[in-house]
Amino acid sequence: MEKVNVDFLPDQKSANVEVGSNLLKAAHAAGAHINASCGGIGTCGQCKVFIEKGKYESKRSEKLTEEEWNMGYRLACQTTVLSDCTVIIPAESKLDRSVLKRKEAVKEEKSFGLTASKITIEDIFEASPVVTKRYVELSKPTIENNIADLSRLILGLKKQYDYENLEVDFKCLKNLANTLRNADWKVTALILEKEGQIPKIIGVEEGNTEESFYGVAIDVGTTTLYVQLLDLKNRTVLAESSDYNPQISYGEDVITRILYGIKPGGLERLQEVVIKSLNSLINETVKEANIDKSKISIIVFAGNTTMTHLLLGLNPKYIREDPYVPTVNFFPFIRAKNLGFDVADHVYLYPAPLIASYVGGDIVAGVMACGIHQTQELILFIDVGTNGEIVLGNSDWMVTASCSAGPAFEGGGVKYGMRATRGAIENVIIDRETLEPTIFTIGKVKPKGICGSGMIILIAELFEAGIITPDGKFLKNLGTKRVREGESGYEYVLAWKEETQIGVDLVITEVDIDNIIRTKGAIYAGCSVLLKSVGLDFTNIDKFIIAGGFGSFINIEKAIIIGLLPEIPVEKFMYVGNSSLAGARLMAFSKDKLLEAEKCANMMTNIELSNYSSFMEEYVASLFLPHTNLNNFPGVMGKIKKG
Repeated sequence: MEKVNVDFLPDQKSANVEVGSNLLKAAHAAGAHINASCGGIGTCGQCKVFIEKGKYESKRSEKLTEEEWNMGYRLACQTTVLSDCTVIIPAESKLDRSVLKRKEAVKEEKSFGLTASKITIEDIFEASPVVTKRYVELSKPTIENNIADLSRLILGLKKQYDYENLEVDFKCLKNLANTLRNADWKVTALILEKEGQIPKIIGVEEGNTEESFYGVAIDVGTTTLYVQLLDLKNRTVLAESSDYNPQISYGEDVITRILYGIKPGGLERLQEVVIKSLNSLINETVKEANIDKSKISIIVFAGNTTMTHLLLGLNPKYIREDPYVPTVNFFPFIRAKNLGFDVADHVYLYPAPLIASYVGGDIVAGVMACGIHQTQELILFIDVGTNGEIVLGNSDWMVTASCSAGPAFEGGGVKYGMRATRGAIENVIIDRETLEPTIFTIGKVKPKGICGSGMIILIAELFEAGIITPDGKFLKNLGTKRVREGESGYEYVLAWKEETQIGVDLVITEVDIDNIIRTKGAIYAGCSVLLKSVGLDFTNIDKFIIAGGFGSFINIEKAIIIGLLPEIPVEKFMYVGNSSLAGARLMAFSKDKLLEAEKCANMMTNIELSNYSSFMEEYVASLFLPHTNLNNFPGVMGKIKKG
């Protein structure tokens, strides 16, 4: 079969593929990222590219406007290459990794005179990692005392550190004889010490390496990867790095990833790309901290149920099929090298435990990090993402649920929706008299789309300004050219084409608004039904914790105005940032925290919202701004009437 070269700009990456190959798959082969939230089936319209030169065939897609099609834009997933091609990936189809390093917004937004605050993760505990280092000086063997090397090591450790019993990992025996002699019988043993298990020697290092004692904490998100390099002895973070999860190229949400993963070779590919990216991030942190990577002793990671299965190479098929069962909830320690991690043989990996198909280790890690299992206060904890995982409880009990919110807050299902990257609109102010918008973008550059936190503010502003009705429909004849009829109904123009990076008018449509309302309705209904399932309501909550990167930037006042969050005193709202990474870090620092995470997982009772007939009623009632039951939002309605 004849092969052709496909060059992707501005990435400067190339792939040599067969004639007739799909362009999106060619990008995968080249390692060039093109947004494709639907996994390449042509329904999201995000894999828009411009083919500068070369022969190709492409299906006409309704996801491209007539203007875009005539300009030469095509969807990569609907295009096959017939000759050597040069493909330009436009700004709106790319990801900007640098934005992941931006700091959390300063929380000065006020709602009804009160201010939301940030939780500080408590870090007061004894540093006692589940892998410990034990330095020992052994007597040299003689003809009178010529016991085996391993026996000599075990006896020395038992005598000096009062171990009753010790096991040994066979892998560390391969070089034991040379290590002992090269070190003149002065060595440091790495011992895995989990409560309830016999301590196990997993490695032996020459000399006293107790001061060089490092670990890695990882948050494996559907969208992003975060890695922290830890000094386990001094309990500090030495370096941190982050990137987008490369699995995005194979599907933006967990369902499309599962569907890709059950294809022949799909699971292996998804595992390969995420571990390759994690290896790169670990190397970045090691280089920044200037440490010896061979002295890393433990990796702890937290991720949702699907991400955990994909990283470990476990079949994800039954996560999405009734009755929605994961392969495993609690994991043994796993040799990291066997999964493809580029670390020393002795390094073990510990995955945070899972609860159910759609409530995973990221939530368990977050709950543990926030100390919900240690307080008598009633806490509602929510991680706003594609699924919207919710936990309710305290030190006595916890219930959890997942509501399928959809990808709207991550850019899916919104015409110009995008993740929170450079060029995304993150704030909007609409003049109440002229109805003209003032927009603010991440990076202070021309806009190319709007991110989730920006959409919340925008819809609240449209509602408060009287541009849309409670059902999300535009009012006509407002005397502004910003409201007009577009290809898919009425829309509001946020930026004219000459003001954008994308060369077309940047708008929000009634279809977009409907998708946002559905998303916020699912989240609000999920919280409400979970509370009612245990005989409570929003007035009973002592603290409402919003987790994840999205929670760090959310405007509490605007979220209440659209009915995403309940109208309760704003001092009860707290945001916690990346609680999944914080939990993984705590588990790496302390075997007690690791056990606490397992305790949290055992405490949680998962509730399937689909089994509650009231969920659909609550959901339908939530499909208005702010809600059908306006008695739940007296402050919002008072503000709207004054406006």
